[in-house]
Amino acid sequence: MAVPEIDRRAEAGQLEQLRFLHHVARLATTARTWDELLETVVDGTRDALHADVTSLYLLDRDGAYLTLAATTGLDRFQIGRARVPYGEGVTGRVAASRTPLVIPDVGSDARFLWVRGLDQRRFVTSMVSVPLSWHDQVVGVLNIQTEQHRDFTEDDVAQLGAIADLLAGIVEKGRQQAEAEARVEALRAIDEARSELIALVTHELRTPLAVVRAYAELLADDPPLEDRESRDPARRAQRAAWHRASLDQVERLDRLVDSILASVRVVPDAPAAVVPTDVDATIQEVATSIEPIVRGHRLDIRPGVRLHALADPPRLRQILEHLIENAVKYAPPDTTITIDRSLVEGSVRIGVTDQGPGVPEEWRERIFEPYARRDTHTARGSGIGLYAAKRLGESMGARLWCEPADPTGARFVVALPSAAWV
Repeated sequence: MAVPEIDRRAEAGQLEQLRFLHHVARLATTARTWDELLETVVDGTRDALHADVTSLYLLDRDGAYLTLAATTGLDRFQIGRARVPYGEGVTGRVAASRTPLVIPDVGSDARFLWVRGLDQRRFVTSMVSVPLSWHDQVVGVLNIQTEQHRDFTEDDVAQLGAIADLLAGIVEKGRQQAEAEARVEALRAIDEARSELIALVTHELRTPLAVVRAYAELLADDPPLEDRESRDPARRAQRAAWHRASLDQVERLDRLVDSILASVRVVPDAPAAVVPTDVDATIQEVATSIEPIVRGHRLDIRPGVRLHALADPPRLRQILEHLIENAVKYAPPDTTITIDRSLVEGSVRIGVTDQGPGVPEEWRERIFEPYARRDTHTARGSGIGLYAAKRLGESMGARLWCEPADPTGARFVVALPSAAWV
């Protein structure tokens, strides 16, 4: 029995529809850019429905307007510029009602809203408009239009609706990805600008600090007494005290500049040079270098067996400096800061313990986040040092954590792989 011509045309149309739907689905994973995806979809929709114009409007995040996102047949310059109020015009009404609309004669239909700079450039006679819905939310509207009068059938509406249903999820997920990438790019630009500004400011601070240090040294350059007593020993002692206090403040500013720079360049660009490192020698080097910082505290380096760890020596020194400086900030004056080391299950652990107020359990993870600060009556931290220490540790395979000290205070532990040493 011969198949009627009408049935063959219907089957051919359905096959064409399935091919196009498959093509749209494949685009979701093969399109190189968001714009390429939308452009290909509107082009294919126009061809699949034998129309003259296709336009895709996406609902703004505030839900007030639908903005032209892609078009074939209209002025592409208006993409991202042409907007239709939600609930107004054919496009806005379809979004609000979530119901397709067929307009046989656009010119005589009061519901059609002519968009300035867009629709008047091309005379449109008939159109079909269908909503794009995703998880019960309208995300946009898909329109097709013809220059000549056309009686759109239920099959036409169903075909456009099927395209819209498939397109809704693809568009919404692609839109979310594009928005996320834009936010990441904006945050990256802000971070780069912040880094440049901080680096510039701190660099400019170096010169006046050096000048202040030099003048302080000159002001304290009293002539030697040469076996004679000072006529005013109290005044001479006061000047010496002022000199030491001035240099202490200059050193404090120097450390602050270093900490600010550490927040910008926490970890050097070069990979860590991990080598067997003498832990005892490293601790002694750090203790010597930070002697002015711990002047108001007692530094107790506990004796123990000689240990070697796999570490980047400069980065390990930086970590210990950050931890000791943190202890100085938060521990009261005249208290003891203890440094110990031990070998635990193939891991070398270096502990820095203070007799300060300690760290509550809910803060023991947060204090390693950038700019996280726990203010106490003893000090106000900058929130940089511990973050820098943890990042430096991670860059060379070390772990860093905080635990309570006995009977009071906090103990920060750096754990590194042990190195065999002959």
